[in-house]
Amino acid sequence: MDLKIKDKLVFISGSTAGIGYATAARFLNEGAQVIINGRKQDTVDAAVEKLKAEIKNANVSGIAADFSKVEDINSLLKKLPEVDILINNTGIFEPKAFADIPDEDWFKFFEVNVMSGIRLARQYFPKMLKKNWGRIIFISSESAVFIPEEMIHYGMTKTAQLAVSRGLAELTKGTNVTVNSILPGPTKSKGVSGFIEDLAKADNISVDEVEADFFKNMRPTSLIERFASVDEIANTIVYYSSELASATNGASIRVDGGLIRSIL
Repeated sequence: MDLKIKDKLVFISGSTAGIGYATAARFLNEGAQVIINGRKQDTVDAAVEKLKAEIKNANVSGIAADFSKVEDINSLLKKLPEVDILINNTGIFEPKAFADIPDEDWFKFFEVNVMSGIRLARQYFPKMLKKNWGRIIFISSESAVFIPEEMIHYGMTKTAQLAVSRGLAELTKGTNVTVNSILPGPTKSKGVSGFIEDLAKADNISVDEVEADFFKNMRPTSLIERFASVDEIANTIVYYSSELASATNGASIRVDGGLIRSIL
């Protein structure tokens, strides 16, 4: 299937590993020009070289920027004044009891998870409207709807992303610009894999046992009863960034394995 995004310029924040990296690879396979991002230049450079080795004729480069630092973001925006497709993927998470989350953590999570996408969209969205074509995707989470009791601060930021995404979509009326959110369910990304492995070691059980227990006790409404792969999430992201998804705008698209039990 031709997604009709060949040569489109794509920027993906937080894309040296996990969902972001898989999404970059999927875009490159469609012939798009991709700029990846991570906090450190050496990590970015390594990911760029890996993508070039994996994908023939990959048109990929990278820009390092820490989205907790405004000066890094401003530098990135100067280096990259315009894009066709923006994927707001960068994010942090940390399980922590509500009573133990200090003010600083609430502000930090909002700064990285929400303001990163706002600052990028503020730069690129008006230019997309002027060109009359563009795609902005916010990588939210099922946690935006199914707020996890073990990390309420994370869930709060994911819900906020839905509000920003829908609000921007309202400004696209009559144009060929779309703004949508993707809501992955539990996904076996690099961070989650490390978290699962740590739990397995702490409890002296296998990773498979940890995963089974997670879906039995923590996410019992999941219909697939497993973690999604990063490729499964990337496939959805790239499709809704494409020309073929031109009638989908202002939507919150679930890739949650059926975890959320509402029809709408």
